[in-house]
Amino acid sequence: MRKVRLMRSKLFLLLFFTTSSLVATAQQDIQFSQYIFNGLSVNPAYAGYKEDMFLNTTYRKQWVSFPGAPETGTASIDGVANLSGSKTVGLGAQVLWDKLGPQQSLSFYGSYAYRIRLNAADDSRLSLGLGIGINQYSIDGNKFAPIDQNDPNIPTGKVSTLKPNANFGVFYYNPTFYAGISVLDLFPNNMYDNIFIGSNNYGNLSIKKTRHYYFTAGTMLNLSTDIKLKPSIMLKDDFKGPTNIDFNAFFLFGERLWLGGSYRTGVKLWTKSNLQSNLENADAMSVMIELMATDRLRLGYAYDFTTSKLANYQSGTHEISIGYLLFNKRRGERISSPRYF
Repeated sequence: MRKVRLMRSKLFLLLFFTTSSLVATAQQDIQFSQYIFNGLSVNPAYAGYKEDMFLNTTYRKQWVSFPGAPETGTASIDGVANLSGSKTVGLGAQVLWDKLGPQQSLSFYGSYAYRIRLNAADDSRLSLGLGIGINQYSIDGNKFAPIDQNDPNIPTGKVSTLKPNANFGVFYYNPTFYAGISVLDLFPNNMYDNIFIGSNNYGNLSIKKTRHYYFTAGTMLNLSTDIKLKPSIMLKDDFKGPTNIDFNAFFLFGERLWLGGSYRTGVKLWTKSNLQSNLENADAMSVMIELMATDRLRLGYAYDFTTSKLANYQSGTHEISIGYLLFNKRRGERISSPRYF
């Protein structure tokens, strides 16, 4: 197979760091720093949690100043169907796009959640969720600069393929605690071990997907009349790469301003024979601010500091988000029983 040289040496380093085993915290599934404020991005059972219709958009620019660095965006909406007044069914939809060098993906998912009422006050529920979607994977041959012209291993122009997929999750909550378990990319691993783009066998350019498992949990603590603390964790694993964990902590001031951050690192919970012994665990730290501009409008910003060896090659990561609760005549219920998760 002929060797392929990318447009710039930095772009090669990017793909090296994200596909090699030297960086222990590399993950194939897209992760937003502000997933804490929109659980639908990691668990389909979250659909309908806020009960009012909730619209969320997020844009993430990773590793600024790094040519070919990831850019990701998403838009989602979810709420309860409330056909019989029981608020048992949650529905959601999500569009996600991601670009990394010559690789691009576009996904659409629809989510259904069955929400089981657990107490008379109806502030505690157990939700079972399923997400069904389709992914488009693309590779743009124009992003490469081959040493040998007309290299058959590089596609001419942009080629793409469509693949179905599914997610499953369980989500429990009450006014002060939540926990969730989810599995993303449910379809068998061997279906995605080699996704060949176009009519030719571009094995060296394939996008590989594996099943990912998530565990999330958090609580809400009252520190004073006007200050609350929300600590949370997220554990994620694909059983092929290193196990990753996020530690998060946020303060809420006067029901309007969230200030906090997150620390991401790799952990060794069990032995994986395919991993090298000298892997780097450090990944990133994030600082975040979320402002409730009105009772229904949330504005968010996150800045990530890379703590791995990649820190010397880029200038951090920016992420902005906007969340909006659509008008509902029962809006007063949400003010008296706000949704903190």
